[in-house]
Amino acid sequence: MTLRNQSVAVIGLGAIGLPIAINLAKAGVSVQVWNRSDASAISAVAAGAVRVDDISLIDAAIVLTVLPDMPQVTELLDNGLEAALKPKDVLVIMGTVSPVAVPELGKRLSSLGIQLLDAPVSGGDIGAQNATLSIMVGGDPEVLKLVEPTFLKIGTTVKHLGPLGAGELAKACNQIVVALTLAALAESVTLARKAGLDTKVVLDILAGGLANSQALTVKRGKYESDNYAPGGSATFQLKDLRFALEAGRDTGTALPITEEVAKLYEALIANGDGALDHSGIIREIERRSN
Repeated sequence: MTLRNQSVAVIGLGAIGLPIAINLAKAGVSVQVWNRSDASAISAVAAGAVRVDDISLIDAAIVLTVLPDMPQVTELLDNGLEAALKPKDVLVIMGTVSPVAVPELGKRLSSLGIQLLDAPVSGGDIGAQNATLSIMVGGDPEVLKLVEPTFLKIGTTVKHLGPLGAGELAKACNQIVVALTLAALAESVTLARKAGLDTKVVLDILAGGLANSQALTVKRGKYESDNYAPGGSATFQLKDLRFALEAGRDTGTALPITEEVAKLYEALIANGDGALDHSGIIREIERRSN
C-alpha cells in the first residue's frame, strides 16, 4: 500500500496543531495548512508550510485534523474537506473526540475509499513544541504504517491500541490521570499555602519522591508563579473528562473519582475560569477554602 503523494496537511493550528505543522516543515515534509485565523497560519508559513485558503483545494495524501471535537471535523468534511480527499488518502483525527463517534465516521469515509485513524496525543503544548508527543492510535495497523514516519517527526512514542476509537479511549484514560493529578496538586499546594509553608519547598519535596509526576514537572512553574495562562484549557479538560465518563458508562466501568473531579471543573468554568490552563483548577480549590 502506497500513498499518492508525500504531502501532509495540518488542519487546525492551535496550541498543538501549530507546532506540529512547524516541526513537520522543519523536518523537510511538504506541509499544507488550513486555519480559520491568520496569525497561526502566518507562523506556519514562516517555518516553510504552504497555506491553503480554500479547504477543498488541499492536495495531501495524509490530512491531520487537530480540532477541539468531532463536530468541527464533520463541519469541515461537509464544507470541502471530504471533496478534497481521494480514495486511499488517510484522514487522522488528532484532537480528543468521543471514542463512540470515531467508528461512525470511519463507516462514512470507508464508503468513499478514505482511510481513517484516530490518533490523539499526550504531552501538551510543550510536547508538541519539542516534538516529543505520545501518540495513541486506533485503526487499521496497515494504514498506521503509512502514517508512522510522519508521526515520528512530531512525537517519540507511537502506540497502536486497536480498532477505530481505541486511540481516543486510551486518551480518555490518560486524561483521567492528568485531571485527577492536577486536582490533587491543587489541593496539596493550597493546603501548604494556607498552613504557611513555602510553595517552592513543598514542590521540591513532591518532585523528589513518589508524588512526582510529569504533570508536576510540566506545570510546576504555574504553581510557583501563580499564573495559570493556558496551555491546555480547563474547558477542554472537562470535555475530555466527559468522554471518559461516556466510555465508563459504555463499558460498565465505575469512575467515581473522575465524576467528582469533573464536577470541580464544571464549577471552575461556571465561575468564569474556563479559559485558564487546566492546572487552574486550583482556583476552584482556593474558592472553597476561604
